[in-house]
Amino acid sequence: MIPALAVMGLVGVVPLLAAFNYAFFDIFTIQQAYWVGDEWYRQIITSDRFYASFGRSLLFSALVMSVQFSLGIALARMVSRMGPSRIFVLMLVALPLVVPWNMIAMMWQSLIHPETGIAGRAMAFAGIGFDYKFNAIHTWILLIVMDTWHWIGLVVILAYAGFSGIPKAYYQAAAIDGASSFAVFRHIELPKITSALSIAILLRFMDSFMINTEAFAMNAGGPYYATSFLSLDLSEDIKAFNYGSTAARSMLYFLIVMTVAWLFRIWVERQGRVDDGVQVVKVGG
Repeated sequence: MIPALAVMGLVGVVPLLAAFNYAFFDIFTIQQAYWVGDEWYRQIITSDRFYASFGRSLLFSALVMSVQFSLGIALARMVSRMGPSRIFVLMLVALPLVVPWNMIAMMWQSLIHPETGIAGRAMAFAGIGFDYKFNAIHTWILLIVMDTWHWIGLVVILAYAGFSGIPKAYYQAAAIDGASSFAVFRHIELPKITSALSIAILLRFMDSFMINTEAFAMNAGGPYYATSFLSLDLSEDIKAFNYGSTAARSMLYFLIVMTVAWLFRIWVERQGRVDDGVQVVKVGG
């Protein structure tokens, strides 16, 4: 454990302590740092822009997770019933996971270009006007589709692993009882894959909540701040060399993510206790 803790302290704890310290200073240079106390925090948490960006970040995470998990579970359920070709399908859906973040926006911009892109030309031929630069709804649709394309493979693979771990005896018992396909999914499959998907829920929330590179490259928070998330506000402070404000904003960002992770841990522990209790009741019965 010692090497792992040493690396974690070097790359995690030390920068965190430095950011916590800088958040109380107005920094011009390393030699010119002036104590301002909690001024940066007060400016941020009393700003309407902070809460607007926070709301947009939460909304984006909620939308992409709803789409990705519903679609990913459906795809994984379909793949689990396929023959040998399922390996090829899993490799295909996992392929976008290896694409670098800084390349995704460029790829999708090329894809939807009205003159050279396949999707752009198809929409133009069908008479569909798609203007993601000046239409906020179109920008949101593009970001959700783009993020789903990039990350749905993670959900599919983990859900498929959960489906593969369900004993055949459960399906045989359900068939004997005459259970419908929905009943099998609701009472057998979904509870069994929850543990496999729990880590995906946390990872996808954190990744979607901290979306930065793709959103900035696509429309830089526009149009009219419609896609200005918390991460983009943080990037603006960094580019403006507002180190004190940047440190305070990053600490608030860190607290939000850690709070969600803590609540998620409590939920997982409660689910584990509930599942254990159900198993004990079944064995006792």
